[in-house]
Formats: sequence, C-alpha cells, structure tokens
Amino acid sequence: MSQTVDRALTILAALGEGPSSLEQAANRIGVHKSTALRLLRTLQEHGFVTRQSDHRYRLGGRLFSLAQQALETIDIRQVAAPYLASLNERYGHTVQLSVLEDGKVLHLDKAQSRYPDRPGSRLGPDGRFGHRPPAAATAIGRVLLADLPPEQLTAFLAAQRAGGQETGPTEELRAELAAVRSRGWSADEAAGPGTVSLIAAPIAGTEGRAIAACSLSAPAHEASAAELSRLLPELLCTVEAISLAYGGTPTPRWCENRCGAKHVERASRT
Repeated sequence: MSQTVDRALTILAALGEGPSSLEQAANRIGVHKSTALRLLRTLQEHGFVTRQSDHRYRLGGRLFSLAQQALETIDIRQVAAPYLASLNERYGHTVQLSVLEDGKVLHLDKAQSRYPDRPGSRLGPDGRFGHRPPAAATAIGRVLLADLPPEQLTAFLAAQRAGGQETGPTEELRAELAAVRSRGWSADEAAGPGTVSLIAAPIAGTEGRAIAACSLSAPAHEASAAELSRLLPELLCTVEAISLAYGGTPTPRWCENRCGAKHVERASRT
C-alpha cells in the first residue's frame, strides 16, 4: 500500500474516534506536523475532513455520503437469500422477504414451501410477486409500519384516512403497531381451510430501524397457527442474522446459533 494512502486511512480511522488536533494527527501517523497538515488539507479539499472553529479536525460530510452510497448498493436480497434458504430447508415452510413501498407490501424474494402441489398449499394472492397488499392488513406490513419514525407513521395514517383505506380506527391501529414494535414480531392466524398462518419479524438496517421483513408461512392443512408459532424463535434468529450480515444493529435477544450465525453484542435499537 502507498505510504500516503496508508497515512490518510490511518488519520481517517483516528478521526472516527473523535476530533483531533494537528499534533495528535501527526503523532498518530508518526510524521512532522507539516506533513500531517498537507495530508489533512488534501483530505479537507475533497470533503473527507473538516476543520472546526477550535482548530481540531473531524470527519467530513463527503465520507458519510460515500458510506451511505455504499450501503445503498448492498442488495438486501443477496444478503438475505442464504438465510431464507436455510430456514426453508430446515422446516419446509414458505419464507419470504418483503419491504414497505408507498404504504403497501412489496415481496422481493421467496423460498417456496416443499409441500406437495395441492390446492391451498401455496401462499394466497397476497403473497404473489407483483401483488402489493395494504401494509396495515398484513402481519408483514404491520411489522414494517411499526418501525417507522413517528412522523412517517403519522403521515401514513393521514394518507390512509384521506384515501378511505384505513383498516380500523386510527388509535386502535396505533396501539397494535406499538405492541408489534414492543414484542418484535406480528402474526396472521389461519381462520379455516384454505387459509394461511404467517409470522413476520423486521430486519434492522444500519440505523436500527426495519429496512425489510422476513416471514414464515404455512397453510392451515400443513401447520396450525400454534405449530407455526413454535418456530418464532427460529424466525427471530434468522432476521437477526440477516441484520448483522447487512451491517445493521438488531437487538441480540434470540440468536442462539440456530442459523449458524456468530452473534456479537451490538447496540440495541431505540
């Protein structure tokens, strides 16, 4: 590695721990202050470093912009795919990855169940690719809505009311979403023949909020709601593993090597 590049990266890493004076930066890379100053000025010109009013240096906005761009290029489908396949392989039920888009649920990927192809063995119309069910009407959607920032949730509910699409009184929905957020999952229970039970949990992104949701579902004739609910720890382990692989910050409560992930302590969501 180029010595100049190595010094620049060392300085950036040091500034990641907090602002530093010119002398501190020079000491960190073992050079004279004039050399460190030239390097810091170059980084400042490109927006990677900012000089504060107290003459100390801190990380610049360009670095955060690049970091955000890098994160946006990470395809959550690619990250989640092996975990979806693993959960599907262990239990045979349908595993799905979904996101929130314009107040509706958009399905991104699915590991299909291994049941015999018979009526009622697949997800209903709400689980088809291309079909976008209203978020408030599904367990997957409620998981995603529950993790919205308060102002975004308020805007969503206002839009629902304006469009006449609300699924129930606003305060009741707010209370339900608060409960979903508190427990970390939601469920749709099968109500009879031909219906599907489903449990869903959020996948946390870098800011600790849900960027997607993972669901595990089964038709009533293959698994009762009670049987599916017993797999909830497996689903919660899976979403935590995906969150960690993506670079997110899930709350490490459930992962107990069920999915093979090496769980490390991370900051809890707030």
